[in-house]
Amino acid sequence: MATTNISAVTVGAKRCRPFVLNVMVFSPEDGFKFELAIERDCTAQNDSIWKFVFDLYRLKTDGSGTFDQIVHVSYSGKTSDENTGIQNTLDGVNEDQSDILVNEVHPAAKQFGEDPSDANKAPLAAALSKVATAAL
Repeated sequence: MATTNISAVTVGAKRCRPFVLNVMVFSPEDGFKFELAIERDCTAQNDSIWKFVFDLYRLKTDGSGTFDQIVHVSYSGKTSDENTGIQNTLDGVNEDQSDILVNEVHPAAKQFGEDPSDANKAPLAAALSKVATAAL
């Protein structure tokens, strides 16, 4: 039996417990909404891996009032400042982070949803990096 969907870590002096915390749901413009979650994953050595999970949704045009997910981003902190900032967001999204999410991450994610090219990944990653460091 395959175990491809399993996350297992040893428990010792260092403790790391994976979790996902939804911290923000927002409608940045008519017909769109996004969700931001903080995810903590763990290495085999019980070190924390901090991530932002950003999902962008577009309102369906069929009149149902439901949304289609158009972009999913899992952004891992690349520096100790980003990791600390992502972890600090567990206390909530601050005003600077909120502004960056609405004015930079949302447009970059929307652009990526329309053109999922490598060129459109960089602005999205840069914007999420700014969100992380805005929590310092």
